[in-house]
Amino acid sequence: MQLDQIFAARNNRMKASEIRELLKLLDQPDIISFAGGIPDPALFPADEFAEAFKNALTPERQALALQYSVSEGYLPLREWIVGEMAKIGITCDADNVLITSGSQQALDYLGKLFLSPGDTALVGWPTYLGALAAFNAYEPRYDRLALKTNRLAESYAEAAAEAGSRVKFAYLSPDFANPTGETLERAGRLRLLELAEALDCAVIEDAAYQSLRYDGEPVPPVLALELKQKGSIEDCRTIYCGSFSKTLSPGLRLGWAVAAKPVISQMVLLKQAADLHTSTINQMAVHAVAEACFDEHVEQLHAVYQRRRDVMLAALEDHMPEGVEWTRPEGGMFVWMTLAAGTDGAALLARSLETERVAFVPGQAFFADGSGANTIRLSFSNSNHAAIEEGIARLGRLLSPA
Repeated sequence: MQLDQIFAARNNRMKASEIRELLKLLDQPDIISFAGGIPDPALFPADEFAEAFKNALTPERQALALQYSVSEGYLPLREWIVGEMAKIGITCDADNVLITSGSQQALDYLGKLFLSPGDTALVGWPTYLGALAAFNAYEPRYDRLALKTNRLAESYAEAAAEAGSRVKFAYLSPDFANPTGETLERAGRLRLLELAEALDCAVIEDAAYQSLRYDGEPVPPVLALELKQKGSIEDCRTIYCGSFSKTLSPGLRLGWAVAAKPVISQMVLLKQAADLHTSTINQMAVHAVAEACFDEHVEQLHAVYQRRRDVMLAALEDHMPEGVEWTRPEGGMFVWMTLAAGTDGAALLARSLETERVAFVPGQAFFADGSGANTIRLSFSNSNHAAIEEGIARLGRLLSPA
């Protein structure tokens, strides 16, 4: 007997990440890749991290750095996060903060915490495919979170009830979303809070890109808006998920969740069962680097990524044929393209890799219902200006009528 014959049924809903598979193409030097939404490694604060790890391993600190630690996370780092949250209107204390192994782990924990098989999760059409992967293991039913329409809470509740379900949470990335690059306006965020109150469900705010705004006016986080309404984080239903992956380092795998203490307490129990705690020395190093240069480093990222975004948008204007549309993000790492009706993004990728040597992510994987075949995601964060201009020119050639 093969062991795969006795896997749990939930594994049927788990699929390989198209992005993780496409990252393997980075080893091919002739590929121009707009696939992975990854930071430029040339911008990592490597010298600062080298010094931070050296200091963590001094005789007086190495026992702490290399030992088991508390599941909640390294207290100085949690306290630093408390200060950063205050800057964006989120008043909390260290007991409202859990350090996770990347914000992806927080999404997995929240899926496990809220979803029983058949429960409804409201997500965007499209949405971050890593969130779908995290939630899929807990066998939810998905419904489309449509905040730009007049769909009423009763409609979501009735659709769930007809399926023998109830809505447990709404998930979204409100700032420079992965994959679309779009930002939800303040009115939409307030509408989301009204919807969550009416449905008595949680809100999961994925803020992985919140620090990467290049222009336009900042919009308060959903949790900040709810706090202003309710006065205390302990009365809020929004869970804020942050990450150091897009700012300081993805390789150290550090993220955090901010929420009411009962939610954090339950997530701590899940973490104790999963990995006990996030790497102590990594937390110490990130705290040291964040405390020393976070704001200055993020300003450097803004300057570089804003210019790359502008180069990509200009190249799209120059090279895309009629019938192709794209978003114009105010921050983040992504431009979302909608191709002519009937165009298949996956088939286009196969042709592109064979003939033009340009990689991107087909959009269908970002839709819970498998729609969106005529969409693709482009990332501008890890390509220089010449590669962006050349890669977009090649894509334009591929999409233009013969």
